[in-house]
Amino acid sequence: MTAERSMPLWVAVVPVALLVALLGADVVFFGEDSSYGSNQIALLLAALAAGGLGMARGTTWDTIRDTIASSIGTATEAILILLLIGALSGTWLLAGIIPAFIHYGMMILQPQIFLFAACIVCAILSLATGSSWGTVGTVGIALVGIGQALGLSEGWVAGAILSGAYFGDKMSPLSDTTNLAPAVAGTDLITHIRYMAYTTGPSIGIALVVFLGVGLGGGAADSGAELAPGFAEAVSGAFHIHPGLFLAPVAVLAMIARKVPAAPALFVGVLLGTLTAVVFQPEVVRTVAGGDWGFAAAAYIASMQAMALDVSIVTGHDLADELLSSSGMAGMLNTVWLIVCAMTFGAALQATGMLARLTQALVGGVNSVLGLVGRTVGACLAFNVLASDQYIAIVVPGKMLGDAYKDQGLAPENLSRTLEDAGTVTSVLIPWNTCGVAQSGILGVATLAYAPYCIFNWVSPLMTMLVAGLGWKVRRLNRG
Repeated sequence: MTAERSMPLWVAVVPVALLVALLGADVVFFGEDSSYGSNQIALLLAALAAGGLGMARGTTWDTIRDTIASSIGTATEAILILLLIGALSGTWLLAGIIPAFIHYGMMILQPQIFLFAACIVCAILSLATGSSWGTVGTVGIALVGIGQALGLSEGWVAGAILSGAYFGDKMSPLSDTTNLAPAVAGTDLITHIRYMAYTTGPSIGIALVVFLGVGLGGGAADSGAELAPGFAEAVSGAFHIHPGLFLAPVAVLAMIARKVPAAPALFVGVLLGTLTAVVFQPEVVRTVAGGDWGFAAAAYIASMQAMALDVSIVTGHDLADELLSSSGMAGMLNTVWLIVCAMTFGAALQATGMLARLTQALVGGVNSVLGLVGRTVGACLAFNVLASDQYIAIVVPGKMLGDAYKDQGLAPENLSRTLEDAGTVTSVLIPWNTCGVAQSGILGVATLAYAPYCIFNWVSPLMTMLVAGLGWKVRRLNRG
C-alpha cells in the first residue's frame, strides 16, 4: 500500500491546519510585520508537526533531513538571484539609473494611463527575456517608484507590474516554466504556447481593460496622495541624469534575452552599475563614501556599501528621500529566511507522504472535463500553498494527472495549459511561496497588499476553467 493511501487524511491535514491557524494569528497580532519573523516560525512549527507525525508513523529522520536539504537546494539559485537583485538595486541607485527611470517616467507617463502602460511594458520585457523576476527586479523597481511619485496606490502599481511580468513569463519560449509544463505533460513547446494563447490572450485583455478603467476613473489613487510637487526637481538635482545611464539596463536585458542565465546577467548588471556610478555620479559616490578619501577609495567604499548595505540619498524632499534608498543584499536576507522556512515545511510534507495524500484526496473521482480541469487548478494551487514552490506545483500535478487526461481522451496540451494557467501565475499570490516572497521583497510591497490587484493572475485559472466548461478549444486525442 502506498504511503499516501496508508496515511489517514486527518493526519495529513493536521500540519496544514496548524499552519493556517498560526499564519492567521500572525496577521492579527503582527499585521504587515508578520513576514519579518513570526511567519517563519509558523512554517517551522508546522514543519515540526509534520515531521513528528511522520516519524510516529515510520518515516525516518534521515529521510526528512535529506528531503529538506534537497528542497532548499532547489531554491539556491532563486536565493542567489534575490541577493544579486538587492545588490543591483543598490548600485543602480548609486549610479542614478533608477532615478533616471523615475525622472523620465514621470515626464512620459500620466497617472490615468500608468497602470495600463506599466502592465504592457512589463509584459513586453518579460516576453522578450522569459524572466518575470528579471523584469520585476529591474524595470519593476523603477515603476513602483514612478507610481508612488504620481500618487498611485502601491498595491495597484505592483499588481499591474506583476500581471504584465507573469503574462510575458507564461508566453515566452525562453521561460523555464513555459518549457517545463509541456515537458511534464508530454507535448511540444510550440503547441503548448499556441494553445495557451486561447486562455492567456483573453486574460491579459481583461486585465488591461481593468487597469485602464481604474486609471481613468481615478480608482488607483492613493488615499490622501497626489502628484508630488518638486519631486522631479529633487531627483534631477541630486543626480546627473543622462541617457547614458540606460546602457547598463539595456545590456542586462539583452543578455537575458540571449539566454544568459539570470544570475550571471544580474551580476554583470551590478558591475556595470558600479562603473556607471563612477563615471556619471562622482559627487554621489563621494557623499555615500563619506570621510576625506581619495576618489579611488571613495568609489570602492561606496560600491561595497551600495551592494551590501543601506544607501540613502538625501535631497530634502520627503518622497524623494524615501524612494532614493536601498538596503542592498542585506535587505534581501529576511526574504531568504522566509524561503528557507517555506521550503522546509514543503519538504516535511513531501518526505512524510502527507503532500501526496492530500493531493490524492483532492483530485480523486473526477469524471468530466470541467471537473478534471478544476481539480488540476485546485491541485496546482494546493501545491503552491503547501510546497511553497511553483515548479513543484507544475511537476507533481502534471505527473499525477497525466493518465487521467488520457483516460478522458484529452490531448496533453490541455494539461500543460492548465498547469501554467494555475501553477505559474498563482505562485506570486501566496505570501510564503518562493515567488510571493521574492516579488514582495523586490518591490517592497507586501504580498497581501498587491495580491488583490494582480488581475491577470486571478483571471487566468478562472479562464481555463471557463474554456473547459464551454468545451471551446478542448483538443481531443486522435484515437484513429
